Amino acid sequence: MGSVKTLNPNADVMGRHAATFMCVNAAKGLHEVMKTNFGPKGTIKMLVGGAGDIKLTKDGNVLLREMQIQNPTAVMIARTAVAQDDVTGDGTTSIVLLIGELLKQAERYLQEGSHPRVIVEGFDIAKKALLEFLDGFKTPVDPSDREMLRCVSRTSLSTKLAPHLAEQLTDIVTDAVLTIKQPEQPLDLYMVEVMHMRHKLDQDTRLVKGL
Repeated sequence: MGSVKTLNPNADVMGRHAATFMCVNAAKGLHEVMKTNFGPKGTIKMLVGGAGDIKLTKDGNVLLREMQIQNPTAVMIARTAVAQDDVTGDGTTSIVLLIGELLKQAERYLQEGSHPRVIVEGFDIAKKALLEFLDGFKTPVDPSDREMLRCVSRTSLSTKLAPHLAEQLTDIVTDAVLTIKQPEQPLDLYMVEVMHMRHKLDQDTRLVKGL
């Protein structure tokens, strides 16, 4: 007796090769969207919601959470990037660009007939080599070194905000972290409260200690 398939009548049916390249194209599409807002000179995106509300941002985390992504592969990449932001607070756009570039290079080998499993094994070897390199390349940071913390803060803020605002918030963020820091205890960022003041401009942002 022949096999019986039950499919969604609206679903697209394709072979494994076509499905593989569809996944690669989805990653490349997300890569193209995100690459223009990478770094301090990245462009700001305008997001318009269903109710007409408007958001201006170049924060990769906000873009990935707000965009309506339909492709399953692109959704998985977006979730990976958002998880990166939840753990470290930064690196969302970098993750998307890294995955997109890896799959873009893998596409060349797939077109030449290489099996996907061989490419995956190559990625695993490259990951192990990269982790070994990072262990020797990383620089220890003293949490009490204010100037080092300012550099880290400025680097992260410059990828998300206008240059003048990033420079202003650098000292505010650094001082806020040093204020709540307790010796030999993990940092509790919930002790820093962000209050939105209506009828105020972003240049009016300031740090108030002790509230």
